[in-house]
Amino acid sequence: MSADVVHIPVALERCLELLTPAIVNKSNPILIDATLGLGGHAKALLERFSNLQLIGIDRDQAAITIASENLSQYSDRTTFIHTTYDQIQFVLDQVNAGSIDAILFDLGVSSMQLDQAERGFSYSQVAPLDMRMDQSSHLTAEIVLTTYSHGELAKLLQNYGQEKFASKIAEKIIKARSSGNLKSTKDLAEIVKDSIPAPARRTGGNPAKRTFQALRIEVNQELEVLERAIPAALARLSVGGRLVVMSYQSLEDKIIKNCFAQVTKSKSPLGLPVELPDSAASYKLLVSGSQGADEDEQLRNPRSQSMRLRAIERVGI
Repeated sequence: MSADVVHIPVALERCLELLTPAIVNKSNPILIDATLGLGGHAKALLERFSNLQLIGIDRDQAAITIASENLSQYSDRTTFIHTTYDQIQFVLDQVNAGSIDAILFDLGVSSMQLDQAERGFSYSQVAPLDMRMDQSSHLTAEIVLTTYSHGELAKLLQNYGQEKFASKIAEKIIKARSSGNLKSTKDLAEIVKDSIPAPARRTGGNPAKRTFQALRIEVNQELEVLERAIPAALARLSVGGRLVVMSYQSLEDKIIKNCFAQVTKSKSPLGLPVELPDSAASYKLLVSGSQGADEDEQLRNPRSQSMRLRAIERVGI
């Protein structure tokens, strides 16, 4: 895939609005784009702030290759690192950076990954059962589908896909793999369709969506990585630094919500009329709850329809 891929960054103006106060008027601001992708958000930030140093992280080497081409004019202000975003502390140590001013996460599978049929993320195309965001990692959807027990499959479909028919789908997966009829994403999509009663298939979009989400999360350990990443990001923010996170499904959003809630609580006992010394929270929410894309953006960019944005600022040590 070339650098000519059309890419529309989600909630771009809102991200710029939220991150600007953490960057403007700083002599040498540093921002981590923890999910670099094709570099859409990164390019807008580098264009707006001529002194910004940007560190781009992505677990997909193909994305880094394209982003580095897209951002080549800013090569003196960019550093790209192939790793998962829970490695923020290691990345900053590697580039000799202490605290940083801004961090951006745009979670989930990328448009590029969905569009590349051979990656196996899309249930609407015939492709190998892969689903790895990092092509150098070992675990694939095929390994999960051909080695996990009925109980393990049902559990991950229920927990990661919130699939009501998890047990039935797992049963049919076991049967299909035993007879050699589970070779592609199309096979899997058909198995899911056949496992769900017709009335339940009439609402909620493609019935394979939840199963594919569950497998993708399992293959890439997305929730475990996120649970480590958010505290690591918060810990390295400077005072006045800001973190913006966009998620695309409720399991991710719940993790972010809980992490933000923990660090924005006062340490003073409940019921006290005044804040005790050194008990105030070190972080404050910038967005009440979560925000979605507006109607216009959802029409222009369908990927934004399920997006939930949360943002937080460090206000103390």
